[in-house]
Amino acid sequence: MVLLKQMQKKLLAVQKRCTQAQMDNILRQRGERQSLTHQNERTLLFIKPDGVMRGLMGKIISRCEQKGLLIIAMKLLKLNRAQAEKFYDVHHGKPFFKALIDHITSGPILAIVAEGPKAISVARSLIGKTSSFEAEPGTIRGDFGISITKNVIHASDSIENAEMEIAFFFKKQEILCYEKATEKKLAL
Repeated sequence: MVLLKQMQKKLLAVQKRCTQAQMDNILRQRGERQSLTHQNERTLLFIKPDGVMRGLMGKIISRCEQKGLLIIAMKLLKLNRAQAEKFYDVHHGKPFFKALIDHITSGPILAIVAEGPKAISVARSLIGKTSSFEAEPGTIRGDFGISITKNVIHASDSIENAEMEIAFFFKKQEILCYEKATEKKLAL
């Protein structure tokens, strides 16, 4: 108990001497805070083979960054059938499952971990509806998708799925914590 009080006093003394940004860095180094604000989330995005093969990676990444998402991990890879079936197991037995697996394994994908305030809902709004035919112009799928299966990009739909999907593609040490000079100015 005495040790805890001593540590709290030291932390208070440090807090008084630090700016918020410095405090965030201290907490990040200790693993007690992973991002600049408590509202930040992480989400998994991946550009599907049709997006990679059509040369859309740069445009899609640019849209994510322009929307304020911070790219904290990225990996180009090709899934085998077993990996794709495991990732999309939630859709097993559905009429589109085979076509989805065939497409996802047809070429490389670019897996991305993005972070930011409400990253999951921001990413979902940015990419648009699953069906490219129904996705609004201005969304990634609305502008670049050509069918329901070839809809260019995947994005996590919940915090729980984001955590599982990120772990599917990335080890913890592959995900970076950093801040851009503009991050402090733009953080909510």
